[in-house]
Amino acid sequence: MTDSGDRGPLLIACALGIERLALRRLGVSPYGADAADGTGGPVTVLRTGMGPRAAERAVERALRDEREPGGTAVVATGFCAGLMPGLHPGDLVVADETRDAAGRTQCTGTQLLADALRPYGTVHVGPLAGSAHIVRGPARAALHAATAAVAADMESAATLRTAARTGPAGRQRPVAAVRVVVDAPGHELIRPGTLRGGISAFRVLRGVMPAFLEWHRSLLLPWR
Repeated sequence: MTDSGDRGPLLIACALGIERLALRRLGVSPYGADAADGTGGPVTVLRTGMGPRAAERAVERALRDEREPGGTAVVATGFCAGLMPGLHPGDLVVADETRDAAGRTQCTGTQLLADALRPYGTVHVGPLAGSAHIVRGPARAALHAATAAVAADMESAATLRTAARTGPAGRQRPVAAVRVVVDAPGHELIRPGTLRGGISAFRVLRGVMPAFLEWHRSLLLPWR
């Protein structure tokens, strides 16, 4: 599924500074496209800030000056709250679609991305729910019952929806969402980022950049 042509840019969006830190192993600037995925396509890691509105604004701004509208592939990533029993901190969730009150966004190349991520940990594939607030305690079960989602976070749904709507009509921008479970039913964090679950999630997120680049290289992107 590859050829020798250059790919378009890859935008990797995360919310938190600690997530950005984990993703900077390639020396990618948090705002500038100063690294490549191995085929000439520039890679940018964008810190959006927390919450769906911040994600929407940051992604819209980042895609505003595309040289070719719809030509940038977008991955939403970072930490998430597991909603289903059986998930553990450090597990990977690959969205087949994101869901929130504003609707659903289908993801691109889900199975390809899941396969690329398997060397880095346990992978779960399914819907990823968007929430306007951090999901804790009994709210997990309620959100799972309402959405059938595997996990939830505050930015992925807004990131992918914004990316999809800024592409040209009749042409699908490649979008994906990959989240690392930081806490789950039975594994709740008291102070996020300080307990063992937070450390495990950080270590996993720190290693997954090669899988994102493989997904980007391997897709039959629509601008080629």
